[in-house]
Amino acid sequence: MKTFPKPLSACEEREYLERYKEGDQEARAVLINRNMRLVAHVVKKYQGSDFENEDLLSVGTIGLIKAVNTFDMEKGPRLATYAAKCVENEILMHFRAGKKYSREVSIYDPIGTDKDGETVSLMDVLEAEGREALEQVILKQDIKKLYEAYEQKLGDTEKTVIRMRYGLFSSKEHTQREIAGVLGISRSYVSRIEKRAVEKLRDGMEIAR
Repeated sequence: MKTFPKPLSACEEREYLERYKEGDQEARAVLINRNMRLVAHVVKKYQGSDFENEDLLSVGTIGLIKAVNTFDMEKGPRLATYAAKCVENEILMHFRAGKKYSREVSIYDPIGTDKDGETVSLMDVLEAEGREALEQVILKQDIKKLYEAYEQKLGDTEKTVIRMRYGLFSSKEHTQREIAGVLGISRSYVSRIEKRAVEKLRDGMEIAR
């Protein structure tokens, strides 16, 4: 497991939370970074599962980001207490989704016809552009291969964007603007990451033929 920075003291935590509440994005980054050790601690509980630790760390980090974004310091508990629950919930959703999408279906099986009556396969759908195409891939067929491409072809940031954008692993779907807020980057940059990641998924599905 990686070495992470030392957690914040109670006083430091409150200071950074107050700064973040006032709109300081650097304070938000510190809150996330200095609580990564907590994510690693939660992930450690699930060593020996069917998922790689690095993948679980990535998933757990999403839970931590959500915790930092939604934590209300006036409600009592320390951020770490609240974040630990968010991290664990995110990992458990990941596990449930992994079981749900374990079946294998060929991407070349017919899934219907187009407006001209021509047979359409999953691969035909994947050739289309944009959100609707990826949603059809996720909802209709070849879920296993799509998730394999997700795990093998995408970098951590690309995984985060695709996961949040399309609600993968039973998570909520987010707009590009919402994702930009979570990651602290511009909406246009999120759009570029999403487009690049979808291309990688398409290429990964093609290779899996």
